[in-house]
Amino acid sequence: MAGVQTGISPFAGLLRFCSVSLPHLQSRLSDAAEDAVKELLPASANDDLASLCSWADRVKFRYHWSSPLHFIDTPDDLCTYQYTRDCKDEDGVKGRCVAGAINNYTSQLLTYGSSQADYNLTEALLFLSHLMGDVHQPLHVGFTTDKGGNTIDVKWYNTKTVLHHVWDTNIIETAEEQFYDSNIGDLIDAIEKNITTEWADQVPKWEICSGNKTACPDIYASEGIKAACNWSYKGVREDSVLEDDYFLSRLPIITFRLAQGGVRLAATLNRIFG
Repeated sequence: MAGVQTGISPFAGLLRFCSVSLPHLQSRLSDAAEDAVKELLPASANDDLASLCSWADRVKFRYHWSSPLHFIDTPDDLCTYQYTRDCKDEDGVKGRCVAGAINNYTSQLLTYGSSQADYNLTEALLFLSHLMGDVHQPLHVGFTTDKGGNTIDVKWYNTKTVLHHVWDTNIIETAEEQFYDSNIGDLIDAIEKNITTEWADQVPKWEICSGNKTACPDIYASEGIKAACNWSYKGVREDSVLEDDYFLSRLPIITFRLAQGGVRLAATLNRIFG
């Protein structure tokens, strides 16, 4: 059986969290899950889920309702997440956040193979895959006032950016350039190696979903805001210049969350599809 390919989009500007976490899927999917993913992917993807990693971001310009589904805003400086308090959009509509969206698209995908499936399951798969990456990026569960670091101007070495973009892209791209000869595949291989060696004893705990749930985004979001407080926001002020000290101390957090995101997405798809 041909596997689900793990290629990365050639467009460097699209490099982001899910582009690195998705390639961990192939070796972890059950046969049933792999078959379902292949069936649901559009023909243009050539069985490559990672190639559509950024679809959920691109579609925000058409599906305007989907923008709040990528993040959670939590009260400033509390460093905690509560679904009933925090999972809502700017209008206060409950459930419209990344955790609620993961639950929703998981429920939709559970209808796969049913004659009563009334959902666009291809889109549900693409949303779920992307949002599982988002919820593992610490600043997608950030503070309300700064919109997850999107309004905190910083310099990444000599480049003006915002703190959110540092965690979405800059740390990963800098690691790729400095340590992997600008080869994203080598970075992915290094993370995969850690999954099977350094972090191997933790992987079974990552995969578990409490209470026999199919997806557990509340766990991932709670981890995310703690990482945001302990690492993303720590020591950063408006117009901070972030260089080697910040980069080298935060890179292990990024790679750890990337690994968790990939492993947990595979485990979730296995629970969905059998």
